[in-house]
Amino acid sequence: MPTDALIDHPEIERYIDALWMEKGLSENTLSSYRRDLRHFNDWLGRERGGSVTRADRASLQAYLGERLQQGRSARSSARFMSCARGFYHYLLREGRITVDPTLDVDSPKLGRPLPKSLSEAEVEKLLQAPDLDDPLEFRDRAMLELLYACGLRVTELTSLQMGQVSLNQGVVRVFGKGSKERLVPMGEEALTWLQRYFAGPRAELIKGMPCDAVFPSRRGRQMTRQTF
Repeated sequence: MPTDALIDHPEIERYIDALWMEKGLSENTLSSYRRDLRHFNDWLGRERGGSVTRADRASLQAYLGERLQQGRSARSSARFMSCARGFYHYLLREGRITVDPTLDVDSPKLGRPLPKSLSEAEVEKLLQAPDLDDPLEFRDRAMLELLYACGLRVTELTSLQMGQVSLNQGVVRVFGKGSKERLVPMGEEALTWLQRYFAGPRAELIKGMPCDAVFPSRRGRQMTRQTF
């Protein structure tokens, strides 16, 4: 078994041993997995008074949000989530936990391939098209950023309610087909646009009227797919 100077939670070490024996992963890969899990374990002890075997979905959500605030890349966080899923699947298989905390927590999106008919410059031009002095067009820009960053369906985007968005944790709680719930990290760029949108343009759209829609229509009401 490859050695490492870092000594972690015993379940982390058992998992690393299992990976080495079952999959024959390289020392560099095993060290990377160990480091990711150790950082999460350290964070849980510092912020939640717990450890990796007591983590829940809320803990994972908060940890991903903190990584976002620290400027960690989506690729780095996606790697952590891949590692965490493998670790908790292992603990579940071994009977060490009864619930997998990674269920319904999406990995950060690494960006979907651009349509072949559009260049990156053309997509950027599309994103820059709205007049940002107009609250409706600012709303549209924020919608485009969130749609692109999170890979949402149009109906998921237009039906978003304020309670589904956490700016502090940088995630959106999405209800898909069959009311299946998932947590989607929104990415730094989309988060910035949403913060700016909430700071002014959205209030101009609802004009003091009761409306819980994240993206209200020009009349301050819930949008539909047809009005998108």
